[in-house]
Amino acid sequence: MLIAEVSKKFELSQDTLRYYERIGLIPRVNRNKSGIRDYTEEDCRWVEYIKCMRGVGLPIEILIEYVRLFQQGDETINARKELLMEQRKQLIAKMADMNNVLERMDYKITSYEQTIGKKEKHLI
Repeated sequence: MLIAEVSKKFELSQDTLRYYERIGLIPRVNRNKSGIRDYTEEDCRWVEYIKCMRGVGLPIEILIEYVRLFQQGDETINARKELLMEQRKQLIAKMADMNNVLERMDYKITSYEQTIGKKEKHLI
């Protein structure tokens, strides 16, 4: 699959895909005879995984480390698991913070709706 197709499929710019490859966020993509990137299904799974993890805010540095460990083989399974468990813990804390903010927003919106409702009654 060419970079333009991968870009469209995952809604990432071609520059982003090249950047991810350059910094080691996705493994090196093979090139065809013309030197054009030729993404395999495995490459696309990496792109999807990285997009998913970045979408919830995992830091690039953590993901680079994960890819590096993965490329070292099965002897790094425990290290990869630990890395993901730590990120999971941080994600849960972030979600709790976001839920608190959401509750405050809901409270404010409800307060405004009640205020607007009272003013509309006075206009009748």
